[in-house]
Amino acid sequence: MLRAVDARDAGASHRDLALVLFGPARVEAEPWKTSALRDVVHRLARDGLALVEHGYRDLLKLTGP
Repeated sequence: MLRAVDARDAGASHRDLALVLFGPARVEAEPWKTSALRDVVHRLARDGLALVEHGYRDLLKLTGP
């Protein structure tokens, strides 16, 4: 998730991110607009941003005393 946030902050598109995370063969195997990978990448970016903004506190609560 944090890789997705960093990539988006650097100007990468969701498709660019998918190419790096899943490889060109898998990304190009189906149309991007209807690809399940597209949904996965969008969720990674969204959830990663939530962690960066405030969610990391919730994560720390789960792992702390």
